[in-house]
Amino acid sequence: MVVLRREIGDVLRDARQRQGRTLREVSSAARVSLGYLSEVERGQKEASSELLHSICEALDVPMSLVLREVSDRVAVAEGLLIPDTVPADLAVSMDGSHEGRWTRTRSELTPVG
Repeated sequence: MVVLRREIGDVLRDARQRQGRTLREVSSAARVSLGYLSEVERGQKEASSELLHSICEALDVPMSLVLREVSDRVAVAEGLLIPDTVPADLAVSMDGSHEGRWTRTRSELTPVG
């Protein structure tokens, strides 16, 4: 059985580790206790949408990319085929949003499958 909180925690931890950042650095930037962030990353605590937003901002990773990666992982666990591209109309609608902050690609998150 897929546990959503574990998948979210894995994606957040992978993003933090790829940046070479410590739990302490990210917890401070996200204004969440070190222990709580650790529990979220280990899938022991459910992150509220507000907390997830704070962690994503601290990691400077769009929450939509984190959720997409989680969704892809769940799809793989369910044995579903997942597309590896963002639909063209969505990409066009996102172009230039976030005042130039939309500079990351999905490749910065751990690929699945």
